[in-house]
Amino acid sequence: MKTRVPLPMPFGWFQVLYSHELATGESKPLEYFDTELVIFRTESGEAKVLDAYCPHMGAHLGYGIRDQAGGGSQVNGESIVCPFHGWEYNGEGVCTKVPYATNPPPKVARCEKVIKNWQVRELNQCIYVWYHPEDVEPLFEPEAIPEAAANNDEWGELKTYEWEIDTHMQEIGENAVDPAHFFFVHGTADVPTPTEMSFDEHKRYGFLKTEMHTPKGTVHGSIENSSIGPGIALVKFSGICDTVLMANISPVAPEKSVAKYAFIQRADAGKTASRVGQAIIDDIRKQMDEDRIIWAHKRYLEKPMLCDGDGPFNRFRKWYGQFLTPSPIGRG
Repeated sequence: MKTRVPLPMPFGWFQVLYSHELATGESKPLEYFDTELVIFRTESGEAKVLDAYCPHMGAHLGYGIRDQAGGGSQVNGESIVCPFHGWEYNGEGVCTKVPYATNPPPKVARCEKVIKNWQVRELNQCIYVWYHPEDVEPLFEPEAIPEAAANNDEWGELKTYEWEIDTHMQEIGENAVDPAHFFFVHGTADVPTPTEMSFDEHKRYGFLKTEMHTPKGTVHGSIENSSIGPGIALVKFSGICDTVLMANISPVAPEKSVAKYAFIQRADAGKTASRVGQAIIDDIRKQMDEDRIIWAHKRYLEKPMLCDGDGPFNRFRKWYGQFLTPSPIGRG
């Protein structure tokens, strides 16, 4: 069957879990980047990610047995323990112990890496993993979001939602420059036009002003959105209820993505602001459910028939294209 979106997975930093989803001494299987992975948190508190399969006999390190059944494999100090024969591997992919061997394999004896390890960063209460199809080291870094800091008492807890979406990540990202679809897909009568939009190296930024009509008059606000690479996005709503949305997208496979949305609102918001804030969340969730139907069945067009009322798709695609390696079909 011909693919609907003939694009490779983009490179960048991608969220795989929230920090609270991985306790000290816990491990879990993951599937991202068309690859089986295992994540574990060491005794010292660091999150580590390795390829999933033990090089000894091929057991998956993300599935435990006996007391660990139904969960991940055992974590011993700074290493994960293979459930099949007890071999242990640290976060750098080095085998640190073969419990029954007196003459371990040469690579183990030389403390060489025997499993691929993945670069991990943990901030904003998120765990990010770096992916590049050619195993290039990170070319940029995720940035701290003050509102998402775990110790920020001015902002409330994360309200998280997740969707699996049967499409390439770029199709989802193009929504950021497509104001015209809001009326037809979401029934939104009035969509403000961005007053500022920029694409600079691995970053994208947009800003627009809003007006909300209330019984007490018009409340002026704004929507500010930005991206760090193709996988990390931030939207800030100001007005009646200040709301921050971390809208992160990660590739499971070329045509399968996961969207992890985390909303943060001020801890001291009053009743009216809280109701408005929840309405914002509910509306965005509804929009995602509506968009998924389009994304799951549309075909990517390399040269869409655009008109003067469409958004800056060509600018967006030129910016996004820098994260696609090798070049997708039709882009030399």
